[in-house]
Amino acid sequence: MRDTENHSTFVILPDSGIKELQHSAGHKNMLQLIHLRWLAVFGQISTIALVTLGFGIHLPILPMLYVLAGLIAFNIGSHLRWHEEVRVSNRELLLALLVDVATLTAQLYLSGGTGNPFAFLFLLQVILSAVLLEAWSTWLIVALSTACLMGLSRFSLPLKLPPDSVNSLFSLYRDGMLICFLLNAALLVFFLTRINSNLKERDAQLADLQKRAAEEEHIVKMGLLASGAAHELGTPLATLSVILGDWRRMPQFAQDAELTEELTEMQRQLQRCKRIVSSILLSAGEARGESSVKTTINTFLNDLAEDFRATRILQEFEYRNSNPHDIPVVFDVALKQMICNVLDNALEASPHWLAFDVQRQEEVLTLLVTDRGPGFQPHILDKLGQPYQSTKGRAGSGLGLFFVVNVVRKLGGTVSARNRPEGGAAVEVTLPISALKL
Repeated sequence: MRDTENHSTFVILPDSGIKELQHSAGHKNMLQLIHLRWLAVFGQISTIALVTLGFGIHLPILPMLYVLAGLIAFNIGSHLRWHEEVRVSNRELLLALLVDVATLTAQLYLSGGTGNPFAFLFLLQVILSAVLLEAWSTWLIVALSTACLMGLSRFSLPLKLPPDSVNSLFSLYRDGMLICFLLNAALLVFFLTRINSNLKERDAQLADLQKRAAEEEHIVKMGLLASGAAHELGTPLATLSVILGDWRRMPQFAQDAELTEELTEMQRQLQRCKRIVSSILLSAGEARGESSVKTTINTFLNDLAEDFRATRILQEFEYRNSNPHDIPVVFDVALKQMICNVLDNALEASPHWLAFDVQRQEEVLTLLVTDRGPGFQPHILDKLGQPYQSTKGRAGSGLGLFFVVNVVRKLGGTVSARNRPEGGAAVEVTLPISALKL
């Protein structure tokens, strides 16, 4: 089935732990708090100016400016610290919110205590803590905010209102309440939306990690199954090799040229099976670096192409290596099997024509395999790299691209598949040169 519009890419992400994702989300949330604090500084300066100049209310300007200076200094320090450091824990977020609560308490103490309508800004701190912090930390913020409000209800500097504003005191309080509500609502909508976006991104990455862990567990099980099967196949393959050797010496076979040719081909295919079994055992028992071979890019790929041409029944196989600069690298059995897996899948879909192109752009090696077969079906492209996604209708099929994707993932590369406009399919594997260099 051809579909020239479909294109699927499996982008490989670097391996990372759940704690790293949590720290990353915490870092983004810390940056949001820093931005919010700058808005708080601007809002406090504007409010002090408005109340003093617009309403004629006398405030202790100098102490309030000292509090603002401390908040600005803390925010500058936070910006410098978290610009370099990206690991933010729950305790560090808690400390940042505690500084905000302390600053708000100090400003309210200097401006009327709980009689100041802006006392409701404590709710903003409580809601932010509920979103950002662990449960025990949130309850700590709630307890401290409550204690601060109770303290402000008993101890605070009274506001010095102008003589002619006594009758309009309720109106001033009502206007302050309205401004406080609008400020709370705007800040909550704006910042909670951005914080929730960070949390959703973290959850999506955690889900991807869980999926990857399940896939790797599946690979381990398949590796154990493959190594066990390889051990079991060793004895019958050795027996067949002995039998074929005996047949070649029998007169009825030696005198028949056609039978001799067929025996030669059987022995060649049997040797190939033994090499495959040996490769499976080597891959299962040795890690990369221990089963690796020092070579060069062009030498490895040229030998691989020649070996593929010699061991498969091919009508037309086009191999083009456009790598201009050959460099020393390390290749292992798993990587060779991965490339051959892509080629074998293409050969099965297109036995009449197959192309293998190699290109290198700076520090990226690109391997492109194209064929003239029926192409990928849309549901295969949508689930590229997932196990048992195949149109072959055989039990256990659909593992080829699954293994390809997981081998490439270990090297930090990408695998993409698409249907060609002129017919057939193309699978592209990109590998960073840094993962292959000596």
